[in-house]
Amino acid sequence: MIFKQFYLNCLAHASYLIGDEQTRTAAVVDPQRDIDQYLSFADQAELRVAHVFLTHLHADFVAGHLELRDRVGATIHLGAAAKAEYAFTPLKDGDFVQFGRVRLKALETPGHTPESISIVVYDLDRSETTPYGVLTGDTLFVGDVGRPDLQAALGWTAGDLANLLYESLQSKLMTLPDESLVYPAHGAGSLCGKALSKETVSTIGDQRRVNYALQPMTRQAFVDLVTADQPDAPPYFIYDAVLNRQERPTLQEALARELTPKTLEEVLALQASGAQLLDTRDPIDFAAAHLKGTINIGLGGQYATWAGTVLSRERPIVIVADPGQESESAIRLGRIGFDHIVGYLQGGLGSLASRPNLVTTTGRVSASLAAERLLTREPSAPLAVDVRSPQERAQKHVAASVNIPLNHLIERFSELPKDRPLLVYCAGGYRSSIAASLLQQHGYTKVDEIAGGLAAWEAAQLPLVSEGTAH
Repeated sequence: MIFKQFYLNCLAHASYLIGDEQTRTAAVVDPQRDIDQYLSFADQAELRVAHVFLTHLHADFVAGHLELRDRVGATIHLGAAAKAEYAFTPLKDGDFVQFGRVRLKALETPGHTPESISIVVYDLDRSETTPYGVLTGDTLFVGDVGRPDLQAALGWTAGDLANLLYESLQSKLMTLPDESLVYPAHGAGSLCGKALSKETVSTIGDQRRVNYALQPMTRQAFVDLVTADQPDAPPYFIYDAVLNRQERPTLQEALARELTPKTLEEVLALQASGAQLLDTRDPIDFAAAHLKGTINIGLGGQYATWAGTVLSRERPIVIVADPGQESESAIRLGRIGFDHIVGYLQGGLGSLASRPNLVTTTGRVSASLAAERLLTREPSAPLAVDVRSPQERAQKHVAASVNIPLNHLIERFSELPKDRPLLVYCAGGYRSSIAASLLQQHGYTKVDEIAGGLAAWEAAQLPLVSEGTAH
């Protein structure tokens, strides 16, 4: 058996290729939408990708099942409870797909979604009865379990799914041998759970011992535990969950339409008619100079997640990128199904050289200077705006700052004064750049960032407030 994990850091997403040396056949599980890496690996290993499995209809990304079907003729496999527009092979409890000395057996494990399955992997050269491992999708993570609250818009309550999740974990996954390897679909940073580990593989035995949600407790205690304190889900999650069950254009088809160079005049016309201008450069470069009215979401961070959070699916997107980065900018939006890109600014910011009137900047203030400004008692003293999550803020924050998490900023603009300077900060500067660009776009003219965010503030040994106590 050939077994390969692929890990996409920006979406904290794990996918898998399992191949058989005897028949040169392979299956891909939970692929990302850009599929070249799977096909490249398969080519090098002299494998043919004949099958593609989705453990469930994912909410946080658009899977590459249609791409693999159309490119190499792979058969799509989903849980038997799934409903989809395209043809697929339904898998119920105990159904398996075998090629050569590899067997992939389905366990129906609803809870995160109604149609969720886990895939038990058998290397028959090792054992016909003891599994090598299990691909748990979003049912069981390393250190956590899947959240049950993402299907409300589709008619399922969190409580109903949490009850199913309890049953799936206790009567299905926890009955596997302790030495069985656990390979989930996500790691730390994913919003599909609340306490995911940075580790991308574990064992059933280890999870039985250390996973907080697998400790001995009543069913009701489990339901209460896994439905509490879940992070806010980005608005694109339901959109992607629906898209993953639909017949849709492939990423290749979308990119062929989207990667169209636009002149500055064309971009300005699109902007005037309501298009969103997305600058994907590094926040430091964006602060130094950018086209007025653009939103900065840099490729160096959780780009797709934040783009899906702050950008509208109803309005076209124009990309402003460093020359050569246009394709990556579009591909990574395509991973969450944002296929409404209408082109990119030809030549990037260089095209503005003769139009300085269209360029603006964002002030970046050192932590020590920010602290000085915040101590002044004049009416013109700035207001510090913390755009981190409430959980981060509870641990430590700048005294007298207001907390408006970035994912709620657009709906809460009215809480911030336009006639007072604003000093925006986050943990390290990535989210504050997004926030500052949104504020500037909406008419806030006195916006600066605290350069380096709270990390720089701490490095300068400036005071912070934590749980009501300064330190």
